[in-house]
Amino acid sequence: MKKTAFLLGFIAGLGFTAAAQLTIEDCLAKARENYPAVRQYDLIGRAKDYTLANAAKAFLPQFHLNLRASYQSDVTSVPVDIPGLEIPSLNKDQYQAVIEANQVLWDGGAVRAQKKQTDAGAEVEVQQLEVELYALRERVHQLFFGILLLDVRLEQNRVLREELDRNFSTISGYVAYGTAHAADLDAVQVEQLQAKQAHTQLIAGRKAYVEMLGRMIGENPDASVALEKPAADWADAWDVFPEKTNRPELRLFDAQENWYDSQQASVRSAAMPKAGLFLQGGAGRPGLNMLAPKFDFFYIGGIRLSWNFGALYTRGNDLRKIGINRETVAVRRAIFLYNLQLLSAREHQEIRRLQEVMKQDDEIIRLRENIRKSAEAKVANGTLTAADLMRELGREHLARQTKATHEIDLLAAIFQLNHLNNP
Repeated sequence: MKKTAFLLGFIAGLGFTAAAQLTIEDCLAKARENYPAVRQYDLIGRAKDYTLANAAKAFLPQFHLNLRASYQSDVTSVPVDIPGLEIPSLNKDQYQAVIEANQVLWDGGAVRAQKKQTDAGAEVEVQQLEVELYALRERVHQLFFGILLLDVRLEQNRVLREELDRNFSTISGYVAYGTAHAADLDAVQVEQLQAKQAHTQLIAGRKAYVEMLGRMIGENPDASVALEKPAADWADAWDVFPEKTNRPELRLFDAQENWYDSQQASVRSAAMPKAGLFLQGGAGRPGLNMLAPKFDFFYIGGIRLSWNFGALYTRGNDLRKIGINRETVAVRRAIFLYNLQLLSAREHQEIRRLQEVMKQDDEIIRLRENIRKSAEAKVANGTLTAADLMRELGREHLARQTKATHEIDLLAAIFQLNHLNNP
């Protein structure tokens, strides 16, 4: 019983594996995860955190150590002789060790501007990566629908080969009864060989497409792996317009504008005054008392205000340059939306064309099927050659293949429209 249960479970597992299909959503998700650039997300985040942490430390007390030893050719002296009073003279060799602590009270908004610029810069990098990853979707679409197109052609090729086998058997009977010539069988065999050649080429092409798709999604699927044909919501496809788009390029333009805003804040903060506390402590010869020739300890404390007026000279031009950069981003946004509108209009027109063409496909197939059946009857009566029948059979096969191709092309066009607009 255990062996039987294990065997049934193993067979069921094989059946599940065989029935498993790749969906386009799975392929898109796996291709994104497998793309090497995805690792940059973590690198961007870590670099941003380090930069923000360093910026926040600007408000911590800053310590500086200064050591100095010098020798000078002359020193200050008092050129007065006072009887009974000896005025000491300074040494020409002097030494000083000073530790200074500075505490920022007001930095003019420089740290806040730096944090804002760091956040904005990281967002620009993230959105640039999103644009790159979004472009990956189109490559997955092309491979996925390319495989689906090869699948429908393989199916039509299978139907054709079965039909050719049936005709070969039928005409073989006619030859046996003397109502057809051996050359008629040769005509059928030529078509059979050509159909087998086409099958070989289609299989090779599908294998190459599956291998490329496997590399993109980071897997090694079997060459015969089945793809699930996606269901497209046709109504949604007609309601998508560029003004409703959610493309990452637009988010990148927003991030770039925010980055230029952060640059403006940085320029303004550079022209603001800075205030802070300071405390110096040290020892030297001489100390603060210049007339004391021995080593002495000293300290100085107070408040410091600094203002770099030179930043005001270039402030106006710097802000104007940033404004020009913002206008450049606005122009690139307008160009992107303009091109997107043209591409969307083209895809809309392609969908309309395919829908109109597909309305006649079924009728063409029906008529071609009637013509082929009539040709078969004429061959049976000896009023038509097998070569003529093969031509009609080929035309019917082409009509069926054209319909199947139109269906995949329409599905691909709808997905391409959704890809363009990312609703």
